[in-house]
Amino acid sequence: MAAAEDGWRCAGVVWRQEEARLGWYRAGARGGERVSGPSPGEPLAFVVDGGRVCTGVLRGGRRTLCPGAEAVPVRSTGGQCPDCARLDRSQSVAADTRADDPRPYRVYLAWFGPGLLKVGITAAARGPARLLEQGAVAYGWLGLGPLMAARRAEELLGAALGVKDRVPYGVKRAARTGLPPVEERFAELAALQARVAALAEWPESLEREPFVPVDHTAAFGLDVLAARAAEGLVEEVTELGDGTVVVGELLGAAGPDLHIATESGGVLVLDGRLMAGWRLRAAAPGAATSVAVRECGAGGRARDSAVQDGLF
Repeated sequence: MAAAEDGWRCAGVVWRQEEARLGWYRAGARGGERVSGPSPGEPLAFVVDGGRVCTGVLRGGRRTLCPGAEAVPVRSTGGQCPDCARLDRSQSVAADTRADDPRPYRVYLAWFGPGLLKVGITAAARGPARLLEQGAVAYGWLGLGPLMAARRAEELLGAALGVKDRVPYGVKRAARTGLPPVEERFAELAALQARVAALAEWPESLEREPFVPVDHTAAFGLDVLAARAAEGLVEEVTELGDGTVVVGELLGAAGPDLHIATESGGVLVLDGRLMAGWRLRAAAPGAATSVAVRECGAGGRARDSAVQDGLF
């Protein structure tokens, strides 16, 4: 855990070699980026220190810090001030402002739960990183080619087959603790892929790829999550704040979420995007969790775990 006094701030969950880590950045002459644990099975115990500030813009592994170090709302999952968010969006593939990007792109189908499928694109050089980052439980490639051809294919699946290009994150999270067997996940992906294969309007410059479904049960630790969820309550953190504490054992991670085992036998889900922009320091021995939580999938029904018995 990066110490608050060192000037490091959390950048949220980052995926490296199909493993989730916490990212850190530091401003000033000794600034930089780094990643650290914990790994599944290890303790996670930290105190939030000070105020939350904008994380700036990260592009190509280089971070441009927010000029004014603007404050960010504690419930924001963006971690950026409005100006940095606009700049970030203007440089993204999703904004359709990079039509001349020469890199090859892949079109994929992602599965998050029964009936929760989406189409998307990612730079081929990134491999499965985008699928890990967005918490795709299973996925398969559809095509490879130029960016605009990939974009046309994405739009085609939406128009012709009604395939979404976005699944709300709360919906993904709620589905994750009650998933069907892998065979059923693959069958649903394969059925949609067969419909895609029958489309005559597929862009000529986009090479169709063999459809080989991939599952992220091991990478996300979903078997461990399911076992713990069957024994106790699954709750999600709604916000962090100066002085709040999180204590538990890391079970695994899916997308930006950390799954943390509680002493009561349940699971606490902490969205790493809520951690971005905070300074964190190690919690003292014997510290107890004191963050606002709600039952996973319970919408706005939040409560403060600091005044509840049995969470930790």
